[in-house]
Amino acid sequence: MAWAKGAVLGRAAVLAASASFAFPTQAVAEEGPYRLKTALDLPEWLTIEGEARARYETLDGQFRAGGSGGDQVLAFRTLILTEVDPGLVAFGLEVQDSRTSFDDSGTPLSTSIVNPLDVLQAYVRIDLEDALGFETASLKLGRQTLSIGSQRVLERVDMANVIFSYTGAYWRGVTRSGDELHAVAFVPTGRMPNNRASLGSDALSGDEEQWGRHAWGLHWRERDAFGVSGLWGEVYVYGLRERDTQAVATPNRDYFQPGFRLFRPSRSGAFDFEIEAARRTGSRTATSATSDLRVLTVEAGMLYAHVGYMFDHAWRPRLALDYYYSSGDSDPGDGRYGQFERLFGSRRTDLGNTGIHGPLTTANINAPGIRIEIAPGDRFDARIAYKAAFLEEPRDSWIDARLSDPSGRSGDFIGHSIDARARVWLSPQSLRLEVGTSALLPGEFADRAPASPRPERTLFGYVQLTQSF
Repeated sequence: MAWAKGAVLGRAAVLAASASFAFPTQAVAEEGPYRLKTALDLPEWLTIEGEARARYETLDGQFRAGGSGGDQVLAFRTLILTEVDPGLVAFGLEVQDSRTSFDDSGTPLSTSIVNPLDVLQAYVRIDLEDALGFETASLKLGRQTLSIGSQRVLERVDMANVIFSYTGAYWRGVTRSGDELHAVAFVPTGRMPNNRASLGSDALSGDEEQWGRHAWGLHWRERDAFGVSGLWGEVYVYGLRERDTQAVATPNRDYFQPGFRLFRPSRSGAFDFEIEAARRTGSRTATSATSDLRVLTVEAGMLYAHVGYMFDHAWRPRLALDYYYSSGDSDPGDGRYGQFERLFGSRRTDLGNTGIHGPLTTANINAPGIRIEIAPGDRFDARIAYKAAFLEEPRDSWIDARLSDPSGRSGDFIGHSIDARARVWLSPQSLRLEVGTSALLPGEFADRAPASPRPERTLFGYVQLTQSF
């Protein structure tokens, strides 16, 4: 019944969103994508652009601790970016408004889903040529979004209803051969409000910089690595240092994280592959409680790998085998912390749809899988993926379900995860329809862990319309 109800409401959401986004469709069909810059005949040095998005999500079969029945949410996100660029120095301001409807007291709302009207970016960017050995370079200062490399470390998220931002400095330099150097130093922006009651009522509260948390990174990307055409190589190192403030309590993390990535992008009639690995060392406390003074030694790591092949066909079908490993904490009482927790990076591309679903995350996981993708043209693409998801350490947590069994007797198999998505441009580069569905067939850990709702299966679906302008 919950699934049927969700399907009906999903169709209603599509119709409502279609009506609200319809204004530029005729212009798109006749003249190309609708853009405010063109419609308002703005000067070259001034840009105003954005997007409006509506997504209906429905879930049947709760997997999180304490959950029961089904759930639904209608999520809206609006972004508007204004940039003034007279040359050499540019100024940008982007606002974000993320709200929900149809949710109730059991909906897992968080600051990843709700963030009413706030400043996402407010920056100054200096653009340079032939600086410090780079053909082109830029230095961006202020509140900003960040995406580097595979985005497993830093990402401007897409599916999440709230995009994360950071305040600090970001340097990007590109050599004549196409190599890139990225350097960042920032503090995360805390999304407000952050309590369940305020999130449920879409209360307004300005985001605030978390000045007790400092992160930095150096990231080198090399084109044609080792002299091999089409091969990219990356090496990086990132760090995080936290201290409690009156506004924000932290686990006092002090992390050092080197890593590397080697990949060949997909192309028709050829194999592609990717491997990325990172190791994290340092220290932290077990919790954010100010009374928690026991310092734990951190030793953790992650590995992602895939090999794929795109067939030489008009639909560009691609088949890939992949694997995601992220360490867990083997013994909660041994004075060490072995979980490679997710900090600022992505998970949707590797581990499936998120929203009110999102059972898999990049911590304490061991997940081999397979995926099939097609892209018959510029207007349509689709994919379906399967993963067999295990806890890397059975005594550590299934993070997103908030379930754990410190005894380890509940086993380690989370379950079978099936995930699909299809996207079509209803009006090229202007109005896009996206639909997706996921299923989680629970394994022994999902069935046996203390406090588990023990679902027979979890089904999730969403339908989304995005209007770019």
